Formats: sequence, structure tokens, C-alpha cells
Amino acid sequence: MGNTESAMVQKRLQRFRPEERPVVEGLDRLLGAGAPSGPPGTTLTLEMLQASMGGLAPDSMVRRVHRCMLGIDPGPAAPGKSGASGVGREQLVIFLADSLRGTAEERAPLVMAMARGGGEVAVTSEQLAEFLQDLISAVVLILVHRGRLQAWQPERMGDSCLAVKLLAQQMCSELQPSDEGSYDVSCVEAWISRVSPVWLYLEMLVAEGLDVALIGRPAPPLLPPCGEETPWRDVRSLLDIPTLMFLTAQLPDGSGAPWRLVFSTQLHGESFTRMLGGLTGCGPTLLLLKDTRGHVFGGFASHAWDLKPQFQGDSRCFLFSVSPSLRVYPATGYNEHFMYLNQHQQTMPNGLGMGGQHGYFGLWLDGDFGRGHSRARPTCSTYGSPQLSGEEDFTLDSVEVWAVGKTPQPEEGEEGRGQKSVLDANPELQAMLEMAGKTLHSQGLREPQEDQDQ
Repeated sequence: MGNTESAMVQKRLQRFRPEERPVVEGLDRLLGAGAPSGPPGTTLTLEMLQASMGGLAPDSMVRRVHRCMLGIDPGPAAPGKSGASGVGREQLVIFLADSLRGTAEERAPLVMAMARGGGEVAVTSEQLAEFLQDLISAVVLILVHRGRLQAWQPERMGDSCLAVKLLAQQMCSELQPSDEGSYDVSCVEAWISRVSPVWLYLEMLVAEGLDVALIGRPAPPLLPPCGEETPWRDVRSLLDIPTLMFLTAQLPDGSGAPWRLVFSTQLHGESFTRMLGGLTGCGPTLLLLKDTRGHVFGGFASHAWDLKPQFQGDSRCFLFSVSPSLRVYPATGYNEHFMYLNQHQQTMPNGLGMGGQHGYFGLWLDGDFGRGHSRARPTCSTYGSPQLSGEEDFTLDSVEVWAVGKTPQPEEGEEGRGQKSVLDANPELQAMLEMAGKTLHSQGLREPQEDQDQ
């Protein structure tokens, strides 16, 4: 690329570091030799782009990218301008600079060009949703084909095709139309600024699809590591790759420590005590429930669960819905009823709850297991969530709990402190005694410990 380039292209090239220029210059390899739409070695046809992006994006997404490139105006009398179906050198450079290093103002026209089918000034929410479905599908393909699944097994997880649509709908839900009710370039620009996955996914598609590895811009870790001990042969997770991408981004440290499956009804049966043995003492956890109506929902606990009759946790906790809609509901600040876990108490509710109040939790799992409720009239006071389950009082289909942070280490001198019995440390032994009909005398003798933080 020489000094004959337009001022617009020269300005775009200045965004790349000097050591990155060879990567940009190397885009000549994408330009066709003897392309029918222009002089030899000066155009990028759709067929050539399909060959470059093959396997990394749906064909519909590749066509969107090519159409977007063709619509770029590199300036008057710019050399290497495209023909009817071939992308010129300067169009390619401008597209690369704006998609990888551009501002929201420069990326918005690219998104609109990829979303709409013709020369409309505005786009519809349906067009943007279809564009996002193609873009998210491309990201999932990249994670698979580039070996970045972090030990997750999509074939042993939920339906990614449905999840792609739900994630696209979730991202579109943050669109705000203009005063005229349409989505013009200013609306899309504001949307891109607010919803970072839009440009994050676009960067990944362009960098991977055009094989452009820029210094200091490694591929973002969209998925957390999955624990090597996960028994994939024996379990099918309620999670799927797009939902995992979405939830990971909501966590305080979503892509840090490996996620560990600490409880699953498929593996451990329908036992509240077994579930307690999995989720207590393992740090932050993600709880997922599926009811018999097919609704999938859950909550994130920022702290290790502790058996006590007081509320616990902090404002980092949240509730979420996976299906039939993908949404997250953070703390509202109205109260501090973030987490509640109790068992074998005569005067307090026994079960696991998040948000709301006793008898009206945003998410409640009864201590007898198998049943729960999600009561929001009209929303949960703690999280602002609506009813998450198919029915207010629901029947469980399955449950799984993932430990999503580093396992907390006991502080010095903490091991021998407190009034816990051997049954507290071994809930499975407690369950065996219960099944044998043995009376747990210590449960009635001990008073609940006061919360040291209150």
C-alpha cells in the first residue's frame, strides 16, 4: 500500500501501531487475482470472503460482511475502488480499521449496513435481531473451531440454537428508538456504546474471519474454564454456550477460577441435604432450576452459603431467567434480603431463598425438595424480577449448582472455632441418620449462631 492511498485510508492506518502495519498490509493475500469484477489482484469477491471465513461464520453472516464492505465509500477518485461485486483495497482497510479500532460513531454505520437488506436510512428491531443471531452464531463457531471452549462440552449442554435467539432478543431489548419510533444511526450508536458485546463479538468475527492478529488485542475469554472433574458422560447441563457467555459477563469474576459442578439432581438425586453438602463452603455459586413447565431460571450467590436463620450475601447477588427469556435482575437496593438458607428449624422457614421476604421470595426452593415458588407482585422487592417460574408455585424438574469462584480458605484459627457438630461437616451422614429414623438430638439443643456481620 503506497502513497496513492486516499486521505481517509491514511487516517485509518494511523490507528494501528507501527508493528501492526505488516498485518494490515498483509491483507493483499485476500484480494483476488484475476477477479472478474476488477483488475487482477485488486478486489475481494464474495467467494473469496467465503473461503476466508469458511467454518467460522454462517454464510448469511459472510454475505452481510461483504455487503457492508461494498457499501463503504473510500472517498473521491480513490484507487482500488471496487467493482460491482468486488471489494476494493481501500474499502477493506476502512472496514478493518472501523470494526477493530473504530468509535461507536464509526461502527454504527457498519452494523446498520450488515443488518438491513437495502438502502434504508433506519433499521427495524427485527433486522437487528436477525443480524445478532448471525453474529452470535459466528462467535459460537469460532469458539468451537478455534478450540476455545475451555473444556465445556456443547453436545452435553442445552440447545444453542434456541439460546442464540434468546441472547439476540436480550441484546435487542436494550435498544431505544428515536422520537419517531425508528432505529436510525444515532440509536444504533448509543446502543453499541451501552451494549459492549455487540462490538466485542464484531471484533472477534473480523479478527478471526480475516485472520488479523493485532498486538495487544488477544481474543477475549468469553467462557470461564470448566473444571476437569465435570462428569460430562453422566450429566446434561441446563447451561448452553450462548447462555454461558451471557451469564459469565454478569459475574464479578466470571472468567477467573474454573467452574465446578457441585450438585446436580441427575448425579446426586432429589435431596436437599445433598444439595447443601455441595453448595456450602465452596464460595460463590450459580444455582440453576428447571420447572416442569420448562422454565429455566436461577440466581447468583456472591458469598458462600451458610446455614442460619438470617439473610446473607451482598448487592453483587442477582436473579436471572434463561428460558423462555434471557434476562438478569440485579439488586435494587430496596432491602438486603439477598440470600437465605435454613434447615431443621421449627420457627423459621426451611429452604433456600433469594430476594423478597419469607413466604414471598423471588426464588424459593423448599427444604422438602421438589417444590418451590417465585412470587413477584408485581416484582421482587430485592431484585426487581418478575415471576421466573411457569407457575407461582412450581414443581422442580431438575437443579444444578456450579461453584464459580475460588474455594475459600479458612482463616488462621478459624478451623476450631464455632459450635458446629460433626453433622454440620458431613451432611451425607446426617441424611443417612434421617433415613434410618434416628433422632438428631443436637439439632434441637443448638441455638442458631448470630450473624457476626450484623
